[in-house]
Amino acid sequence: MEREEIRLGRAGVVEATDPDVDEELWTGDDESDHAGWYCVRTDPFPCPAPGCSFVAEFMTAAHLVLVWEERDDPNLLRHAQRAKEVGRNPRVVTYEQTYGPSASYYAWEAAGRPVHGIRDK
Repeated sequence: MEREEIRLGRAGVVEATDPDVDEELWTGDDESDHAGWYCVRTDPFPCPAPGCSFVAEFMTAAHLVLVWEERDDPNLLRHAQRAKEVGRNPRVVTYEQTYGPSASYYAWEAAGRPVHGIRDK
């Protein structure tokens, strides 16, 4: 079976080669510049969504790099610990825009912790 090609398009949207698939990801908060905030870099791991070929190198939500304003934020440290427990080799690093689109951890929580969302047709 041929694997459907899915690629990251504009910020926060997955575009599929199958015209019948129209999946949009949560786009985060106001797309603020989070440069200088902190994120958790990990060994690469695949998106768990069926048919999605996205591979993350950071703790993500809907393919957006989760960021925290403080390096010692308890939620950042808790997520890094969970990544360590499952063997993902986490490292807290300063977020840079070159890592990809980002979302504040707290905006993600306030939005109900979305992962993927299907757009109505």
